[in-house]
Amino acid sequence: MNENICAISTSLGVGAISIVRCSGPDVVDIVNKVFKGKDLTKVATHTINYGHIFFEGETIDEVLVSVMRAPNTFTREDVVEINCHGGIATTNRVLEILIIEGCRLALPGEFTKKAFLNGRIDLTMAEGINDLIASESEEARKYAMSRVDGNLYKLITKERDVLVSLQAELEVNFDFPEEADNPEVTNEHLKGALEDIAHDLKELIDSSSNGAILKNGLDVAIVGKPNVGKSSILNHLLDQNKAIVTNIAGTTRDIVEGTISLDGIKINLIDTAGIRQTDDLVEKIGVDKSKEILSTADLAIYVIDSSEEISKDELNFIKSLDNVKKIIFLNKDDLNSKIDEDILKDFIVVKGNTFNPHGLDALKNKIIELFNLNGIKSKNYNYLSNARQVALVKKAYEAINNAIKSVDELYPLEMIAVDIKKAYDDLGEIIGATYKDELLDELFSKFCLGK
Repeated sequence: MNENICAISTSLGVGAISIVRCSGPDVVDIVNKVFKGKDLTKVATHTINYGHIFFEGETIDEVLVSVMRAPNTFTREDVVEINCHGGIATTNRVLEILIIEGCRLALPGEFTKKAFLNGRIDLTMAEGINDLIASESEEARKYAMSRVDGNLYKLITKERDVLVSLQAELEVNFDFPEEADNPEVTNEHLKGALEDIAHDLKELIDSSSNGAILKNGLDVAIVGKPNVGKSSILNHLLDQNKAIVTNIAGTTRDIVEGTISLDGIKINLIDTAGIRQTDDLVEKIGVDKSKEILSTADLAIYVIDSSEEISKDELNFIKSLDNVKKIIFLNKDDLNSKIDEDILKDFIVVKGNTFNPHGLDALKNKIIELFNLNGIKSKNYNYLSNARQVALVKKAYEAINNAIKSVDELYPLEMIAVDIKKAYDDLGEIIGATYKDELLDELFSKFCLGK
């Protein structure tokens, strides 16, 4: 924690500006040794200072240097940021000089890790920062920013405050039973408080899929037999000619992907090879890939050429897709239909074609409706954002239910207090009130350098 670290905080490449960030107890002195301009050790905090990086008699770059003194910084240490001219050679040279003068190259996410260890942020805020950097849609940005602002932290802390109060009431009663002024702990009061917490935790668990959608978007596989218009649908949804379209069956042999924003949420569209029996080795690999994509997709859009009859084998294949939500898109509805729609009465069906946008608009609206994309957006976005958080809330929920069962069965207060303590600790792991070093190493290793 007392080391001086540095890293490039902007993407390497040609650009107007790049930033080299430093944090640690001695970074102002270190940068001052190679800065030609004002004496940085004497400038006011949170100021930007003009000058040059100068090393071994050579002017390296004309720069602006931001000096921010602890504790009012991101890491709660002294922080210096050098704004260089963008470019790989210049930026790397400034970084190299700082390392020579006493800084160590920061590990991925180490600045944010320092902020957490110094009490500047909790773990949910740290994860929100990383998600904010990686966000690719407006709703993902809002969702990440909600956690950076501490909304999830406040919710978890509120539940922990109730738990610690309950635990204190129990402990004072079984540790000092002779005291007349002890708060009365009735089974009715205890069970009611525990059931309220269980309800809140269950809501968090049930809504966790909403967080995954906001953060990662939806993976939507466009599947069907060859030559039914899958690639044309992809191209029209993307508004670009990404997939090759011909009237030759089996043209698409590999996965073609693209991304759109639907009601502010990222939709990952995946055009797949036409599914059919084939002796062509390359096409067969494409068909196998299509089936693999189907096994992990959030939604399958199964495209059917409405000008042809549906075979029994195709209908059986559609019915076999019971592990994924699906929409049947009856394409080419501008032609005479040969589809007996009664056999599709158990499925969600949308009609359309790629010449008239009304059908594709209806398809988009059906996706919004199917996943309640309007409903999952809220003011506070209090959803769990990853498997770690979901697993810990589930453990806390289980502990609370065990405590409720113990109350019903009139178990001793000491046994009930054990489950309450476990739930309190499980929720504490979410925000980092308790943690293992291995968890921090894994979590922050997913961050980019310089953050």
